[in-house]
Amino acid sequence: MTQQILEQELYKSVENNTPDYIKNNKYIDIENKSEFTFTLKEEHLKPYNKDTNPQGLDLDNWLKNYEKEAAVSTAGIRGPQNILYPYDVRFPINIMGIMLATYAKALVAKEKYEGHKLLKLVGREVRYNSDKFLDIIARVQAAQGIETLTTYQRKTMPIWLASFLCFKLDLLGGEYITSSHGISVKNATKDLNSQGSQYLPEESMEFVNKIKEIFEEVRQKGTYEIKIAKSDDPLINESFMKTINNGIDLYKEYLENGVANKENIDLINNIKEKIIIENVGGSAYATLSKLLEKFKISEKFVWMNTEEDPFFHGIGKYDTDPKGNKCFYDYSVDATVIAKDKEGNPYFPVINTLNYSKKLKDYPAGTVVLITDPDHDRLTVCQIEEKSQIEFLNKTGINYTNLDNNRILCVYSANQSFLLIMDFWAKQLKASNRWNNHPRFIIKTTASAKAWDEWAEFNGVKVVNVPVGFKEIANIMKKTEWQIIQNPEKDVIITDVLGKEVNLGKNPRMLFGGEESGGMIIGSEDTIKSKSGRMAIAMREKSASEAIIIASALAASLEKRNKTLSAALNEIFENNKIIAKYDIREDIAYYNESEPDIVKLTQAKKDGEALRTKNDLFYLTMALAYFEGKISLEQVKQIFKSTFADLNFDNLTDIKFVGDGTFLQFTDKFIEIRPSGTDAKTKAYGAGSNKEDISRFARILGNYSGELNSEYLAIIPKDYYNNAKDKSMEEYLKFTNKDTDTRQFKIPNYHQTLGI
Repeated sequence: MTQQILEQELYKSVENNTPDYIKNNKYIDIENKSEFTFTLKEEHLKPYNKDTNPQGLDLDNWLKNYEKEAAVSTAGIRGPQNILYPYDVRFPINIMGIMLATYAKALVAKEKYEGHKLLKLVGREVRYNSDKFLDIIARVQAAQGIETLTTYQRKTMPIWLASFLCFKLDLLGGEYITSSHGISVKNATKDLNSQGSQYLPEESMEFVNKIKEIFEEVRQKGTYEIKIAKSDDPLINESFMKTINNGIDLYKEYLENGVANKENIDLINNIKEKIIIENVGGSAYATLSKLLEKFKISEKFVWMNTEEDPFFHGIGKYDTDPKGNKCFYDYSVDATVIAKDKEGNPYFPVINTLNYSKKLKDYPAGTVVLITDPDHDRLTVCQIEEKSQIEFLNKTGINYTNLDNNRILCVYSANQSFLLIMDFWAKQLKASNRWNNHPRFIIKTTASAKAWDEWAEFNGVKVVNVPVGFKEIANIMKKTEWQIIQNPEKDVIITDVLGKEVNLGKNPRMLFGGEESGGMIIGSEDTIKSKSGRMAIAMREKSASEAIIIASALAASLEKRNKTLSAALNEIFENNKIIAKYDIREDIAYYNESEPDIVKLTQAKKDGEALRTKNDLFYLTMALAYFEGKISLEQVKQIFKSTFADLNFDNLTDIKFVGDGTFLQFTDKFIEIRPSGTDAKTKAYGAGSNKEDISRFARILGNYSGELNSEYLAIIPKDYYNNAKDKSMEEYLKFTNKDTDTRQFKIPNYHQTLGI
């Protein structure tokens, strides 16, 4: 089925599943470009009823679900939307919700910074209705006296650029409209604070509580008015971004002090085979192409999908689900996702929709393909190789897919490609005599490769492990900087989520920060200064532009040595005595998140969340009980052995709660079971010396129902089990708040710093 037909089927399905009362109830006229006032009524808080409450929007229920997402979300408050009727409040993401959240954030900001000029930024990628959401955000803020920077004509920009500018320009923060590499009918707002990092849960709860206050006032008084400024209000500032070239020049300067140094730019300029950039969704092109031109390396790249498309060019989209049932099904745009066909054979569902057998037919073996997602923060690295390499690739743990009779496409997990990148960057620093200028450390999520820890230990690099989510990596950066600022001559000591105190040394520099899901940052040799003088060791958001430049330099360096990425990876394993060469991730989805009927979708998600939570609590409760000394490791093993007769837990050495999941440490591997922070999914990660072994553990533990047997109930009291989730949040907050920078952001004089 062609992309156009598939998209039309999606539209038809959405249209058929949207009731007339939704289509006809345009409670906010988003096409009205003039100033107007929206009156929130008590009727809006209650469910719709044709006879008794025709104005019902069920906002109380919306807020209840929104609050739940805000408390645990790892990357913005995400959810599905009605792509044809964005005011459909039955969906988590809708015009009303965006308006209320923006308004509440504006009130919180005005209370904190009374009497100051407030300056924020809003950006978006290509998702359905993103332009409408951007418009309402900017207009609500303008009505509250907050000046909002956005691109000229409110065009797309990457998430990393929005984050970078929040820090560099000393903005109060920003909003970015995206759902990362999630399915195309999803959307979200990523709230960015003054550092450019995503809100931590406590920051999100401030504005959620403000919405609660507004609803309470509506219940008491009957109505509440929210002003919407005109669409061309002077406080919606498109001209400033134009004067700074949308921030591209500032970002170029930042990269030049890091991965885009002269050595790497020269390497890229001397590469013989062009590098392909697969631009999923199209929104990376407008910014990255200009950045490559600035570095005078644009001719070394070939672009695929330069046009912007909210359907993402059909990438990841099918007309059947994994079981073969006829329906619209979206695997997202995560190119590393592996599924299984009816016969149980693994395949890459997203890669298969990229049509590479045709598109890459004229490119030789050795060609590197760099795939980036719609908000341009993640990177997947691929390389064409000959089929004669299959045995070696299997031995090295590299996945691949067929292109033709003679060639295959190697698809590297971020665990593999980022190990290649950090090793390459370390060698460059050593070769240029910069390595010893600072102690080096990496920040990684616990779910990322064990090979990273082994590599770091072999190279004298300290490791800080954090929960999943780039905001967690940013939080450690800020803690590190705060200690450097307080006393630059004193060792920086950070407590990681595993409970280890990690001594980073005096005035350290981050060699690498990243996560197994494809996001990374390297940062700068010199500290980065904002316009008002704030200091950072790296930016707060993952950047595929930064990753693409360093990956391209790596590819160019290997081309000079006539070496493939796979050979280089194997060389790293051997030279650094890495044992845990293999890594896997099992994604267990409990429902079809592409279901167009919101009633079915909501119930399926609710049922799926119950299954996800039950699976999570089985492991989480053991981890907390062991941490508190209520049970022994032998009792943990006893529970596991009685539950999973086919798995061997004899060499289990530890079980820990790691902020958002449970981490099982064995002598030869780790397994982490983690509930998704954004959906009804369970993710099971593993890394170790035997791929078949870690795959079996991850598959069985990840898919477990969570049922408690008599052995479990005899060792752990049921009331402890029932309270485990609340206890885990307490422990998570202890970790995030320990040694944090407690300074409140100071609003600068923007007339002096920015000329605004």
